[in-house]
Amino acid sequence: MLATLAEPGEGVGVNPYVIAATAFQRSPEAPASDVLPDAVARIVFRSGVPFVSFDLAAEFGEDAVPKRLRDAGQTLIAVPLRDPERSHFVLGVLAAYRSHDHNRSGFSDADVRVLTMVASLLEQALRFRRRIARDRERALEDTRRMLQTVTEQRGPAAPVSLDGIVGSSPAIAEVVAQIKRVASTRMPVLLRGESGTGKELFARAVHAQSPRAKGPFIRVNCAALSETLLESELFGHEKGAFTGANALKKGRFELADGGTLFLDEIGEISPAFQSKLLRVLQEGEFERVGGAKTIKVDTRIVAATNRDLEDAVARGQFRADLYFRICVVPIVLPPLRNRKSDIKPLAQLFLDRFNKQNGTNVKFAGDAFDQICRCQFPGNVRELENCVNRAAALSDGAIVLAEELACRQGACLSAELFRLQDGASPIGGLAVGRMITPTVRVSAPPPPEPAPEAAPAPEAAARRA
Repeated sequence: MLATLAEPGEGVGVNPYVIAATAFQRSPEAPASDVLPDAVARIVFRSGVPFVSFDLAAEFGEDAVPKRLRDAGQTLIAVPLRDPERSHFVLGVLAAYRSHDHNRSGFSDADVRVLTMVASLLEQALRFRRRIARDRERALEDTRRMLQTVTEQRGPAAPVSLDGIVGSSPAIAEVVAQIKRVASTRMPVLLRGESGTGKELFARAVHAQSPRAKGPFIRVNCAALSETLLESELFGHEKGAFTGANALKKGRFELADGGTLFLDEIGEISPAFQSKLLRVLQEGEFERVGGAKTIKVDTRIVAATNRDLEDAVARGQFRADLYFRICVVPIVLPPLRNRKSDIKPLAQLFLDRFNKQNGTNVKFAGDAFDQICRCQFPGNVRELENCVNRAAALSDGAIVLAEELACRQGACLSAELFRLQDGASPIGGLAVGRMITPTVRVSAPPPPEPAPEAAPAPEAAARRA
């Protein structure tokens, strides 16, 4: 089975391109016509009705038959995929081949009905995806309009900063400004960004700048708990609710009453638990596991994820209603490679912290800072902290030189991964499994002492005597 779509905005006379194929292998470089003949695609695009061909070679020539199917008779069934919003417009073609040797060969009417039903499901999926995209754009536009209105009312904004957040780059300044604006509201905030960008730090900043600053800040890592444990952690449980529940336990929602609940990695929760979480976010009430008493709470939600939630919603892996409930004010945290000017002050902060924790006085040479600032850091701030701590711990002197950094010795796994993500070929010892020992500065070894003269053997001593 295969499906093709026309390029957006193009007419029916253009060549379609294959977007899916099942049980039909072909080279990625092969043209779409190697799977679905162009002539058949044009017919379905223009007519908008199903098409059945019992002999492609006789109707369109030998070249119209895919190479893999030329040795056996095949019936081609193709049905149109219609635009969900303009039923008269054919958006694509869904097609399948039926071998003449199959016991269902000749029942083309049934095959057409099956493919038409599948095409209808695909059309519904397209309609749902478009609706999600429109609603997302509408929500983002409303958020931008709200922020713009607040900005205009307040006048020109002064430089903003938050305790615990280091950096003066335009990218981080914009994030800080957004946090300042939304912290005073009750709206849920969704922090988005790559792993290691400091989502928990910014979540604490939202809490600290809000009227709930004196209330509790409770954090839950949704990816670290199974569905059963997550339900008990968030909602609590009554004594005897399950084996091992020896006492009543309050859940995180209850503990965060009057404060902020930070749901980290919210994109990892199971679909079954998403419906339970949705009720709490909508109604502000829940029951403990094993209990019947409804508990109401006043808790602000700050969620975080590094997943593409829009794609998860379109695939049915994340509930659309829960998505719109948590994504009221989305804030995108920039990766470290987009805020190069913040790398050096962050590295100095981590180095000062290392010295304080370990009672040392290690410093970085200028060339070491320059080398660090040239790195891409796919692991972002977390990787930068690890890099600084590793260099300071392995340094044999009071000053860390650039040559002592892992990236200069070919021992930086993150740098290797970043090159591979960019399509580069594997290089260095990490690619071949060779262990690389970090280079440290050591003093020259002392010259070897002369070996003591060996004692003569007993026989030789006897001869001398």
